[in-house]
Amino acid sequence: MNYGFFDILTLIGSLVLFLFGMKLMSESLQKVAGNNLRKILAAMTSNRVFGVLTGIVTTAAVQSSSATTVMIVSFVNAGLLSLVEAIGVIMGANIGTTVTAWLISLIGFKVDISVLSLPLIGLSFPLIFSKNNVRKAWGEVLMGFALLFIGLDLLKNSVPDINSNPDILVFLQSYTDYGFFSLLIFMLIGTILTVILQSSSASTALTLVLCYNGWIPFDMAAAMILGENIGTTITANIAAIVANTSAKRAAMAHLIFNLIGVIWVLLIFSPLLRLIGNITENVNGASPFISATSIPIALAIFHTIFNVSNALLQIWFVKSLANIVTKIIKKKEGEEEEFSLKYLHTGLLNTSELSILQARKEIIEYGKLARKMFDYIRRMYKETDEKKFKKTFEKVEKSEIKMDELEVEIANYLTEISEGDLSIIGSREIRTLLKIADNIESLADSCFNIGRVLKRKRKRKIWFTPEQRKDINNMFNLIEKSYKITLEALEDLMNEKIDISEMLEIEKEINEFRNYLRKQNSKNIAENKYTYQSSVIYVDLFTLCEVMGDHLINIAEALEKEKLRLT
Repeated sequence: MNYGFFDILTLIGSLVLFLFGMKLMSESLQKVAGNNLRKILAAMTSNRVFGVLTGIVTTAAVQSSSATTVMIVSFVNAGLLSLVEAIGVIMGANIGTTVTAWLISLIGFKVDISVLSLPLIGLSFPLIFSKNNVRKAWGEVLMGFALLFIGLDLLKNSVPDINSNPDILVFLQSYTDYGFFSLLIFMLIGTILTVILQSSSASTALTLVLCYNGWIPFDMAAAMILGENIGTTITANIAAIVANTSAKRAAMAHLIFNLIGVIWVLLIFSPLLRLIGNITENVNGASPFISATSIPIALAIFHTIFNVSNALLQIWFVKSLANIVTKIIKKKEGEEEEFSLKYLHTGLLNTSELSILQARKEIIEYGKLARKMFDYIRRMYKETDEKKFKKTFEKVEKSEIKMDELEVEIANYLTEISEGDLSIIGSREIRTLLKIADNIESLADSCFNIGRVLKRKRKRKIWFTPEQRKDINNMFNLIEKSYKITLEALEDLMNEKIDISEMLEIEKEINEFRNYLRKQNSKNIAENKYTYQSSVIYVDLFTLCEVMGDHLINIAEALEKEKLRLT
């Protein structure tokens, strides 16, 4: 065969250009519709049909089922989605990925899109340098689209012509004469190809090109498509390696879902291919068993029928599938730590815009951890048992150290997201989330400082008067109320419904109460109502509470500004 090293590099380069075009188009589409995509993902419910539709829309938009499934694994890891909900979305992601095959079959082989690719690049070039971020993103979409089809055209031309190299056909034919075993061989090839390329879209494109050039027959190409559906599950399973048990189960469910689909399709493989052959002949005018140029359309039909039918069949058994993976992957004893990031260690971060949704959710969890520290403080304040008091303070101490560590991890994660391609809204939101995380960490510091004051109070055997105890409890109640509203505002950011007017009223009340207590304390000291040592502890407590109020209002104001940007 007259096919040298330079030709192999040309083939690889064509594939790389195709992948780069797809990546550019995918990321740019996320920038154009990133916030809407985040809303779609945020709106997922326990309705399995809606979950499937969510998976279809998201995957069709970002042109990557791997990106969608990695996000779903992340959400399950974060506790934002149940396993049953995740399986529904994964089913939809499988259907959404068929868009690529149709795009290539209908446009890539039917139309000489490479003729239009250069004009598209010319059109996109001024848009890319536009100061308007939306126009810039659309310019990148057009550029990615053009590069994708230039790569596809080069890929078609880089594959050696079967007529000029008949020895290739002889070589491949030797692997197509083993009946059912041949199907398994080509399934394995499709699986390995997808694992290597880490993109089912790219491996599907390569399979379509090989068919179009007459390298492999329709039935073996269909077997490769089945293998690629198995191979695409590897990405999510890699992402779940360092995730929690729930995430591992979601990734395993994706693998089992596709394996079950492959098994039942193999049982009816021949009649199914004959049916698709007849459909293709009626639509395209030629049978894929006879004409190589009809195979791409036939494979697109096969890919769609496989994924749609598989989803329709298995959607009724989602809970059963969830039970199966739960039995296969058992939760390790003591796996759940009281304080830990729930999703940042999923191994892959390839969708910057969508990752902001995860960051928002993690910030909410981070705020809840700070609220738990305040609950410990209130428990310490009321505790009379020495042993229980010490145990609760140890929890506060341990929590403060962990909160510092988590803040660094969250900041690093947000910084990593910011280094990707983001819309202007996304970039601003990153800065807001960093500010919120910093203030939450400061809340944890204040809780720890209050804990130390209470420990000092107990060690020195300082007692408060009933009036002092009442005042501190009232201040704690105001902070408790402020905490509650702040956490609700954090969660409402997902729905863009934020009203901080009540927060401002509470902050004003906290400040006025702090000022009143200062004056009252000076008066009580002068009247010898309690000791100076008691006064010092007393002032430290309500002053630290007022500082906590400041950090809470800082979070609320940051959220309000973010709301104004999003609306």
